[in-house]
Amino acid sequence: MNALILAIAAVGFAFDTYELLMLPLVAPFALPEMGFPPGSPGYQGWISLMFWVPAIAGGVFGLLGGYLTDLYGRRRVLTWSILLYAGATAAGSVATGPHALLLCRTFTFVGVCVEFVAAVAWLAELYPDPAQREAALGYTQAAGSLGGLMVSYAFGWFAAHGEALPAMMGGHAAWRYTMLSGLIPALPLLLVRPLLPESPAWQEKRAAGTLARPSVGELFAPALRRTTLITTLMVAASYAVAFGAIQQLPGIVRAMPGVVPKDAGRLAAGVQQSQEWGGLLGRCLLALLATKIASRRTLLRAFQLPGLIVVPLVFWLGAKDLDTLRTGAFLAGLFTVGQFSFWGNYLPRVFPLHLRGTGEGFAANIGGRMIGTAAFGVTTLLAGADKTSLAPMAALVAAVALVVGFAASFAMPEPEA
Repeated sequence: MNALILAIAAVGFAFDTYELLMLPLVAPFALPEMGFPPGSPGYQGWISLMFWVPAIAGGVFGLLGGYLTDLYGRRRVLTWSILLYAGATAAGSVATGPHALLLCRTFTFVGVCVEFVAAVAWLAELYPDPAQREAALGYTQAAGSLGGLMVSYAFGWFAAHGEALPAMMGGHAAWRYTMLSGLIPALPLLLVRPLLPESPAWQEKRAAGTLARPSVGELFAPALRRTTLITTLMVAASYAVAFGAIQQLPGIVRAMPGVVPKDAGRLAAGVQQSQEWGGLLGRCLLALLATKIASRRTLLRAFQLPGLIVVPLVFWLGAKDLDTLRTGAFLAGLFTVGQFSFWGNYLPRVFPLHLRGTGEGFAANIGGRMIGTAAFGVTTLLAGADKTSLAPMAALVAAVALVVGFAASFAMPEPEA
């Protein structure tokens, strides 16, 4: 049963990332097909909306999902959230206009935001032993980077071999095949869902009638106010680096000298793959160090301090040469994506059981998904129609976010031993 639990959790985390990181790869190709070529006002407006609107919806409904996780159980919410994002992503593959694509992406984002909160709370409570819990959370979250690798390889394969596949909507667009592949995680889940256990700690308290009702307001009571505000700010800073800089890589590749449109998809996928390999190493290092380093501040700073130097330099200098950008993307992924696993390990330890989903939902979704992902729009807005300014603006946004996150770490609460 332990192997099944870990496998389902890993699949969930992998396809969380698969579905989210699909958009930076497909949007630059879907929008021109819908009549909005790169550099046009319509393109800039729609690509910002594609990241901003789903993020706002994900933040609001992700918080609601955390509340429902505390109210109705971890397993039930986990299952329905995966089915939601898988179905919504697949539906986006037949979109013929930006409005339909935006709607599908919004439902996808909502499902991913809810799934992360439910899965983290579920795993944390299935493994009460501290060492087992840290390892289970750390290594299953490492599958998130596998999801990024899978979607980048999938997009690259569809870009190279799509002509051999059955036509979709009258063509062989790689972005459509990639979105249709988002249906994959729903298939094994439908088979094994009856075998998955509920959180024993949550179920025991509910059966005994001692489970307190969750409340968003309680997050801002004196006992939890500092924890709520600091974690929300720091998760937002982590996501701002990822979306304000790293998720700009496909657009940066398209704007590089010598890159022709027919090769842009393949080259963008290659750079994305390099970044995801770095992210996978970062997540694995976090999982290893989480059981060795007692102080959570020290653990986080092992990724923050190198990132403060490396990430802005990658985007400031790397956009001039494709090989340099690949190497820089690997390092940026290592120091940035490793922090995402940190929050999955840290947040369950600083909120009480009856508020675990609600507290995680607020920090991860209001902070990370809503505020942090808005950095994508900030970068594109600062860059404007000048494609060559995208990389330096990404460097600027990343630098600001990294400084904010590091400064806030001095006020980060240490969980009880």
